[in-house]
Amino acid sequence: MEHSPRYPAGKRVFDIAAALLLAPLWVPALALASCAVLLSMGPPIFFRQQRPGLGGRLFTMYKLRTMLPCTECGEAALASDPARVTRLGRFLRRTSLDELPEFLHVLSGRMSLVGPRPLLPEYLPRYTSHQARRHELPPGMTGLAQTSGRRGLSWEETFELDVWYVEHRSLKLDIVILVRTAAQVFRGGADNAPDRGAFTGTDPAGTAPQDHTSTHDTP
Repeated sequence: MEHSPRYPAGKRVFDIAAALLLAPLWVPALALASCAVLLSMGPPIFFRQQRPGLGGRLFTMYKLRTMLPCTECGEAALASDPARVTRLGRFLRRTSLDELPEFLHVLSGRMSLVGPRPLLPEYLPRYTSHQARRHELPPGMTGLAQTSGRRGLSWEETFELDVWYVEHRSLKLDIVILVRTAAQVFRGGADNAPDRGAFTGTDPAGTAPQDHTSTHDTP
């Protein structure tokens, strides 16, 4: 049975309506956070990176910048992303404020409020055919995996939850995930699980070999 990537009309309507309804909250917060980044770290305000969207098509995703360039924080930072994260950057990550620019992607149709998180383009050829089904829906600002353990999960567990969401998506499920996400943010934001490293593929035994390739913003 073939599965075609699509953005269900009902989901699109809900995303636009919810993003606009929440605009009085996220627009001023984005403006204030952007000013804080500019004053604290200087330009650029946004971190930009190519990520796969619906059907695996690439788009440029924006986040608020949380890290200094390597040239500004010494040799130690060349081998350690955490050494480059500023105090403001840690606050933005902990509160998920660095994700606020993604509301603009929701309004443009590149992302959804809820869906599998957009990962790195180099992961695309590493997915199994089952795991690749995570791209049958637009990527989300939050998702089932992010409210079910996030980085505490293995890559395989994350992808299983992503595909389960693709197969069982509903308005009610989206609302539940959004409520759980809001609760996580108010409790203190991102989890403190160790970085699981880059996804290098699933071996025949069903486990993913890991490496520790550095990325600017861990999803």
